[in-house]
Amino acid sequence: MRMQVCRLSGDRDIRSALTLVCGSLLVMSVATAGWSQTPSSLYKAAGTVASTEPTGFTLQTDAGVRLAVEIPNNALLVRVAPEEKTLKNATKISVADIAVGDRVLVQGQISSDQKTLAAVRVIDMSKAAIAQKHAAETAQWQRGVGGLVNAVDPVANTITVATSGFGGAKKTTVHVSKDTILRRYAPDSVKYEEAKPAPLSQIQTGDQLKARGTRSADGNDFDAQEIVSGTFLNIAGTVSSVDTTQNTLTVTDLKTKKPLVVKLTADSQQRKLDPQLAQRIAVAFKGGANGAPGGIPGGAGAGAGAPGGRASQGAPTGGAPGGPGGQSGFGGPPGGPGGARAGGAPDFQRLLNRMPTATLADLKKGDAVMIVASQGTDTGGATAITLLSGVEPILTASPSASQALFSGSWNLGAPGGGGGEEGTQ
Repeated sequence: MRMQVCRLSGDRDIRSALTLVCGSLLVMSVATAGWSQTPSSLYKAAGTVASTEPTGFTLQTDAGVRLAVEIPNNALLVRVAPEEKTLKNATKISVADIAVGDRVLVQGQISSDQKTLAAVRVIDMSKAAIAQKHAAETAQWQRGVGGLVNAVDPVANTITVATSGFGGAKKTTVHVSKDTILRRYAPDSVKYEEAKPAPLSQIQTGDQLKARGTRSADGNDFDAQEIVSGTFLNIAGTVSSVDTTQNTLTVTDLKTKKPLVVKLTADSQQRKLDPQLAQRIAVAFKGGANGAPGGIPGGAGAGAGAPGGRASQGAPTGGAPGGPGGQSGFGGPPGGPGGARAGGAPDFQRLLNRMPTATLADLKKGDAVMIVASQGTDTGGATAITLLSGVEPILTASPSASQALFSGSWNLGAPGGGGGEEGTQ
């Protein structure tokens, strides 16, 4: 039996489809001589192996349906590695090789009750291989670049990213090639997996951006393998009211002096800043220039994080993009514990991830908050990505502190799958 290999249609590679770290599994068309049916006539289901049996397995599909997959002796079973773009290097496997947690695409005959699928072919990607690849990509996001888009040059295919942080401002030129994966966050979403493919033309000045790839020796240029961007609101203000039944709060923006309704979801990150750290950051802003903080006195980066650190769930932030400490483990962030970047300056997102979690019920009228939010689909509203309270000293020192602190490191659900803490410089 000879197998003809075809490329995936509608995505760049099998890895993106089968790992399903972000997006739904795409349908593959694999034409194989000798089968009585064409691939287009077969039922297709993609998902994760939930349990195994000697003659098949239970599939939890991406649509949320459980299917009993039966594998006859004449079915074709192959395994692909996460880095493969085609089935050229796929290897044949047996039913016994399929394990719980594997990602699979099954094509076959569905029963009349839509509960059993008799497989004609199964394409498998092992759980271990996915985890290994994910860890590698997580490390790339951690070593990547993130910040506010300062300029876009469609002719040169470059994006200038400005990052403000404890160490001051820095600009990096991000180079985009024909192979660079470009994705953009969806409105009213804080999940990386819901980001959609988007051309360079959609990236605008003022957008927030994260990229993974290779940095030049001097740190001024960055060759991007993948970019995720979006337009986000950076809000600093005081709480006017809280509605725990609707999971919303109304904030009076310090800049516009207008009220804004902010919705919180299960994916919104809520933290309360440790009072001592808040004071240290305030001192740093008072000592900085042009609204950017200077160094934090007393080495606040190394031990300033309050108890309650977490392994974040899914983003551009974390041990990925685990290591977006997340599902990817988004590995240990550069600079070691304590929230310090490799250069010694503390990374605000890492410090933030070590802050105690908070709830909407903890807020009261008059509290000062800093919020990063998506624009949302409702007029005059927004969906919180990160909400930080306990920031009164910081906003007193500098009303623009929110923009500076969040510009280079923000939690958005995580490229690579997870949210956590990641280095951006």
